[in-house]
Amino acid sequence: MEPTRAPRVKICCIRSIAEARMAIEAGASALGLVSAMPSGPGVIGEEQIAEIAASVPPPIATFLLTSKQDVDSVIQQQRRCRTNCVQLCDCITSGLLRELKSALPGISIIQVIHVTGRESVEEAVAVASSVDAILLDSGNPSLAVKELGGTGRQHDWSLSKEIRERVSVPIFLAGGLKPENVGEAIAAVQPFGLDLCSGVRTEGKLDRSKLASFFAAVKNATA
Repeated sequence: MEPTRAPRVKICCIRSIAEARMAIEAGASALGLVSAMPSGPGVIGEEQIAEIAASVPPPIATFLLTSKQDVDSVIQQQRRCRTNCVQLCDCITSGLLRELKSALPGISIIQVIHVTGRESVEEAVAVASSVDAILLDSGNPSLAVKELGGTGRQHDWSLSKEIRERVSVPIFLAGGLKPENVGEAIAAVQPFGLDLCSGVRTEGKLDRSKLASFFAAVKNATA
């Protein structure tokens, strides 16, 4: 039996250059930098995002997490923050995804799909051809105060698996991942990447020992 490919790991809610370095040293392939959101942890200012992104060496990916829904606003925000990826945490309502990709050559566009039910599968299939990757997260954008991620909750991984099987772009899995359940998550979904925030933090701060435990669990699950 061949070993499972080890998924790439994105550590989200990075708040400083020191946290970025700690995550990279632990083995992170990507960092999440959270701009203004209606709710959830890890929000920092755009100047700080740009400063952290500028400090990160290639080939580490830097994700700008945005709640903006207007293509022109997303384009201008990325140009201010200078990340090499844009994570759309809500759906685009003004403009088209192909316009976004055309305006930001060389920048990867990742669409978040909040896995709330079977409708999420069709939503992912519909958008897949217009983006570079899809990130499956727990949340609920239909609430009065939108939940656009950072909930620390696990969703239905069987739906995530179905999405991964039906789309041709890479899938990142998020939502309540931690050392204790990441092996099960990898086996259930077989994602391209894993994304987590609270699972490697203590009182909001990135925790070196929790990072080590998480990466050890990923290694053990894919050995």
